[in-house]
Amino acid sequence: MGPAGAEAGRLTAAELALLALAAAGAGAINALAGGGSILTFPALLAAGVPPVAANVTNTVALLPGYVGGVWAQRRDLDGQDRRLAVLLPVGAIGGLLGGFLLLRTSDEAFAAVVPALLIGASVLLALQDRLRGWLGRRTGAVGLAWAAPPALLAAVYGGYFGAGLSVIFLAVLGLALADTLARLNALKQALSLAVNIAAAALFVGSGEVHWPAALAMAGGALLGGAAGGKLARVVRPGVLRALVVAMGVALAAVFALG
Repeated sequence: MGPAGAEAGRLTAAELALLALAAAGAGAINALAGGGSILTFPALLAAGVPPVAANVTNTVALLPGYVGGVWAQRRDLDGQDRRLAVLLPVGAIGGLLGGFLLLRTSDEAFAAVVPALLIGASVLLALQDRLRGWLGRRTGAVGLAWAAPPALLAAVYGGYFGAGLSVIFLAVLGLALADTLARLNALKQALSLAVNIAAAALFVGSGEVHWPAALAMAGGALLGGAAGGKLARVVRPGVLRALVVAMGVALAAVFALG
């Protein structure tokens, strides 16, 4: 057992329960508005998990949510086989590269960039509605080949940190491809899944995953995602997104000052 695994053994039952609760909240947030990692990553840090291991564990723990997202939108992927054939390998390669960079980043260096990463993710989340509105009005396209290079850069970011990745992918796809927002969103979900599968596969053998935390959070995320689907009828996603953005900015300030 590596240092991360040893540290995971020191988490108490109460800490694991709180992490599962945070993941349940993230699952619901992702189902309603996106940005759940802004909640779970700081929760892992608060439990005493080192920064790099916290990010690795967060990626592994929330992976089932991406599977559920693709399954839920699978009908909107019909007829997009060529796009998937081109972009899924790009996403997987980028996820591996980003994960490789993360595993070679020290805890000190990663902790230093956490405030900037949280702020960046919060800004992307705040702009999500405007982006969706713009994409809904856009009719032009430049072609699939133009989507691959920026998608690769986005995938590297996704393997390295990930929060806000879906917003970046949606922007890239919307600039390059002319299609309905629902179909672009489904393609974005598939790309995000490819990135996270690749990164998680790399992380599983790294010795950095806190498995008790990851398993507790995976269960919480699945329950939260199911609840989020029902809450969508009574909770306005825009209001929830604003709360997540405010929380992300506040947490970034805490980490910067701490």
